[in-house]
Amino acid sequence: MEKDLTELHTLIEAHFEKRKKEEEELLVLTDRIEKRRSERSEQMKIRAERERERQAKLAEEKARKEDEEAKKKADDDARKKMILSNLSFTGYMGKTQPGTKRQTEREKKKKILTDRRKELNIDQLKEDKLREKAKELWDWMRQLEAEKFELQYKYTKQKYEITVLRNRVSDHQKISKGGRSKRGLRK
Repeated sequence: MEKDLTELHTLIEAHFEKRKKEEEELLVLTDRIEKRRSERSEQMKIRAERERERQAKLAEEKARKEDEEAKKKADDDARKKMILSNLSFTGYMGKTQPGTKRQTEREKKKKILTDRRKELNIDQLKEDKLREKAKELWDWMRQLEAEKFELQYKYTKQKYEITVLRNRVSDHQKISKGGRSKRGLRK
């Protein structure tokens, strides 16, 4: 019985030692978790600060570009007005300069692109309105793709027709040159 009692005491001591070690490990683990949480929160703060700085730089860059574009547009408008006023005073309205024609082509292209580009005001839309807007954009994209396909088909067809016509012209020229030389030899 005394043997059982000593064995029980040793088991109890082993249990308490094991429990003490587990508690120490648990404390170390909780300290590591807290340390990691604090590091993570610091990292998140730093990342958020960097993101704010990046957004501020982007906004500043966008504002700067818009100012430059507005200034450039104003300069172009002033230059166009000056050119038009010079043309009207000299009486040279019959012909247009190639530079102004190219500029008007660019303006036409910009106008077409601005007409095609639509603002997306989806910030305050509900889910059903968003679905409707997505469907509308999808239909519009399908229409543009269809137009693109038709234009590509038309382009390839015209290119083929041009190639055929060029071949006919070159064949006709070869035949007409060959026929003259043969007549010349017979005489």
